[in-house]
Amino acid sequence: MKKSQDKKVQGLINDIEMYDSDKYQLLMNLRDLAFHHHPKTQERVMYGGIMFSLVNDYGGIFVRKNHISFEFTSGNEFQDPEKLLEGKGKFRRHLKLRSLEDIENKKVSYYIQQIQ
Repeated sequence: MKKSQDKKVQGLINDIEMYDSDKYQLLMNLRDLAFHHHPKTQERVMYGGIMFSLVNDYGGIFVRKNHISFEFTSGNEFQDPEKLLEGKGKFRRHLKLRSLEDIENKKVSYYIQQIQ
């Protein structure tokens, strides 16, 4: 699991590890997927979570009380045949993840691969 080069991101990761080991594991697996599919991803702390960008922001991971949300900036443009994405906003869509199994069940890689 990759350490962040950004000190604020790593601080947030360390805080999450201290207070909830399950959410930490989920967060780190989600980060690994983002970097696996888009190795040039940059990350920073924004809106209380970790924002990802290539040329522009493409999404982020936000730790909530009962789940982790992987948000996609232009999720409205994604193919979503199983209707797994949530959200009714103009652009943004998200996946709510509560367990490591949800990474596979909610097809996170499928959506990350659609980022351009």
